[in-house]
Amino acid sequence: MSHSPSCMDTRAALDVLRRARTNEVLLTSMGTGREWQQFEPHPLDFVQVPSSMGQTQAWALGIALAQPQKRVVACIGDGSLLMNLGSLVTIANAAPRNLTLLVFHNGVYEVTGGQSTPASTTRRLMGHPVDLASIALQCGIPITEHLSTIDQWRDRVKDALTLPGPVCLVLDVAPVRENFSVRSPGRPKERIREFAAALQGKQ
Repeated sequence: MSHSPSCMDTRAALDVLRRARTNEVLLTSMGTGREWQQFEPHPLDFVQVPSSMGQTQAWALGIALAQPQKRVVACIGDGSLLMNLGSLVTIANAAPRNLTLLVFHNGVYEVTGGQSTPASTTRRLMGHPVDLASIALQCGIPITEHLSTIDQWRDRVKDALTLPGPVCLVLDVAPVRENFSVRSPGRPKERIREFAAALQGKQ
């Protein structure tokens, strides 16, 4: 899949989110988890590595329903969303006003070597775009948008964190071609306990 030079760098896009963040719960996985680990950790972060593709948005939904007073943000790849497209309907049906889904769209399964996703292959073969933001809208998520540049994302990031959800923004990012593997932060049991304590205000 070819990418426009205007496509965002994943770490730069995450840095926009980091700078706009106040006290939101933030979940990352796969490529976003790899890049988020470059920043100073926050008690309400959880880097879901190791993980299974497609789990993170469902986990975020559960946290959003259990913690309605907190904004929950899930950062996932397009490949992960494709693994669990049905989660969009579930999220729309539950209609959590405090949930934001950020889809980092690069057209590939990055952390396994950059293989094209079925959506990007269909785009090439059929000549028409597979628009994940439109799919989310058709599934019933009321606020969806496809953003192609870092300036567009800077303009919309505060809305992503404050508008009544569920919100789904799809960010065009360039795939990482080198050093794309993901390293776990380690201590999985301890991290889960610490994250649970932070969610309950015990830290």
